[in-house]
Amino acid sequence: MTLAALPRLLVEPPVRAALIEDLGLAGDVTSTAVIPAGHRSTVVMAARKAGVIAGLDAAELAFQLVDPKIVMTRHVEDGGAVKSGDIIATIEGPSQGLLTGERTALNFLGHLSGIASVTAGIVAAIEGTKASVVCTRKTTPGLRALEKYAVRAGGGMNHRFALYDAVLIKDNHVAIAGGIAESIRRAKAGVGHMVKIEVEVDTLEQLHEAMQVGVDAVLLDNMTPDQLREAVGIVGGRAITEASGGITPARAAAVAASGVDLLSVGWITHSAPTLDIGLDFRSAN
Repeated sequence: MTLAALPRLLVEPPVRAALIEDLGLAGDVTSTAVIPAGHRSTVVMAARKAGVIAGLDAAELAFQLVDPKIVMTRHVEDGGAVKSGDIIATIEGPSQGLLTGERTALNFLGHLSGIASVTAGIVAAIEGTKASVVCTRKTTPGLRALEKYAVRAGGGMNHRFALYDAVLIKDNHVAIAGGIAESIRRAKAGVGHMVKIEVEVDTLEQLHEAMQVGVDAVLLDNMTPDQLREAVGIVGGRAITEASGGITPARAAAVAASGVDLLSVGWITHSAPTLDIGLDFRSAN
């Protein structure tokens, strides 16, 4: 998989907002009081635990927005695996700026690397099956682009990005519209030919109804592995099959073995633990 970097246009707004939140109206009063203005240092970002790295652009930008004189040299790229103790990057520049940007840089790098790491774990757990791991819209408000990027860094794939780029008919849509078939018919009449249509089904009876009308994909919600196997047989390759609902690393292999095409895992963005990464002083310049 080729990991395309996010454009700065998408990375800068959340990083800038995080710095503004941290600096407030007075700035970094501790570093300004304790560290002489002309002092320069070299520090390193080091992994405290093994994992997969994501978010280096955000971390670097956090330092550069504080002080453009700060230079970061990467020893690992996004998508790369690290062991405990590995040096991820070396950062050099004005000491005040290094200390001011430290927490914001580490917050982004640790959070996004945590997502990449748990995604990589699930990808490894389902190796040998045809299934791929995809993320959901269960993301941190304002950080969706970065979090979905981190999923790709961990070897996963992205589901629809937001409400605007695909039709996903959920259970409440079905209830309000008056049924599976009617929901699909309305969707087909209401969107252009380039927009994919997926429908969520909770039972095999609903699946039969959806397949009679025809859709691009079916979301098989909260089904057992046995039910999923039967659902895959019913679909018979006529649509993409996506398993969803409470999929954790412990359950992923059994779900993937059912023969579904996709595992939709909200857990990788809404519950991934932060990868422990620290900033360590090396020398004064």
